[in-house]
Amino acid sequence: MKIDTTLLSEPNTDASGCASDAVYGKITARLVPLLFLCYLMAFVNRNNIGLAKLQMQTALGFSDAVYGIAASMFFIGILLFELPSNLLLRRIGARKTILRIMLLWGITSAATLFVTTPLQFYVLRFLLGVFEAGFFPGVILYLTFWYPHERRARVIALFMTAAAAAGLVTGPVSGSILKSLNHVWGLDGWQWLMILEGLPSVLLGIAAYRVLPETPAHARWLSQTDQHAVRNALRGAAESTVANQPLRQVLRNPHVYLLGFTTFSLGSATNLLIFWLPSIIEATGISDLQHVGLYAVIPNLLGTVAMVIYGRRSDRLQERRWHFVVAASVGAAGLVAIALLHGTLAGVLLASIAATCGIASAYPIFWAISTRYLSSGAAAAGIALISSIGALSGTSAALVGSIRAHTGSLDTALYLIAAQLVAGILVLAFCIRHDASDARTNHST
Repeated sequence: MKIDTTLLSEPNTDASGCASDAVYGKITARLVPLLFLCYLMAFVNRNNIGLAKLQMQTALGFSDAVYGIAASMFFIGILLFELPSNLLLRRIGARKTILRIMLLWGITSAATLFVTTPLQFYVLRFLLGVFEAGFFPGVILYLTFWYPHERRARVIALFMTAAAAAGLVTGPVSGSILKSLNHVWGLDGWQWLMILEGLPSVLLGIAAYRVLPETPAHARWLSQTDQHAVRNALRGAAESTVANQPLRQVLRNPHVYLLGFTTFSLGSATNLLIFWLPSIIEATGISDLQHVGLYAVIPNLLGTVAMVIYGRRSDRLQERRWHFVVAASVGAAGLVAIALLHGTLAGVLLASIAATCGIASAYPIFWAISTRYLSSGAAAAGIALISSIGALSGTSAALVGSIRAHTGSLDTALYLIAAQLVAGILVLAFCIRHDASDARTNHST
């Protein structure tokens, strides 16, 4: 019998017949830029009320408590619909799911310009969460269709840089819109902000539907040899994860809830920085909104760079747990430093850079750990459940708003969120050990 040796000699495969760096470079170039833009707009639409708040509160008379409740309503919507959306993705595919999500969230974000009462604000923020639900875990699930676990930290980092890079938009761009378009054609600057940052999501959703292939088998720009090599790599990754689990077993898996608590802690810290950093900067004496936005860019820009470099380092060394611990610890220390140095602009910027770089760098490592615990059969439910628990962190915005309303300061909130982040670090360090190896042992006993 003649043995086919083409896979072994093919430059786009390694000695085992798995896809090489060249193949994955091609895949990344085709998928990640568009997914990056989609996620960037998700964060812009979700978080632009951080700067819009500086005008909305004056125009509409909303208190910090109202603003905090509205910010929390978004995450309640995500919490309720994250799991159903990801389960639906397995049935209808990623392209239709992304199209549905982006069309609805773009329209809802733009509709925020009509808000005049707290109730309207609450309802629209809740609907924005409902419609965005499933996007992030859906993309993480989609990436597992393409990348084995040993390559995931770097690609998740590239995708998630959109979260940090969104600050580049919600900072200078949003600040410029607020300042330059205020009272143009009878609309306030914050109303223009909602229109101009909401509608591009609709166009990106259509583009994603037309451009993204569902799986490697649907990618016409991959040769059959490349497709086979990717399948080999994914088959090896599947064999190294826990056994296939039905939904009920995923729901009973304690590791899923421990991972959920860790991402809840990360999310609480992230939301505090996203929603309140402009106010913290303004409190140092910066009155020009455009300048506030520009200063807010600095931590996000450095956080983006740190995330990519750190994710690559974790993949290269094939170590996850201590990479996460170090990064998240730097983030917690940064939050404490913001409270201690809140009186000076230089102090706030240095502390927020440490917090943002640490927290941003921890995220792709966390998801590389989480996706390795879950086989392809368990991934849709497991990723969505972990993400849903993390979405609960959005309710911390109401707590932070209430603390500031009663104390006139964010210091107490910063200390509380830092302590919560430390708790998440301890959970992952001592309860989630040795990445997937412990999970396999636990599920085999």
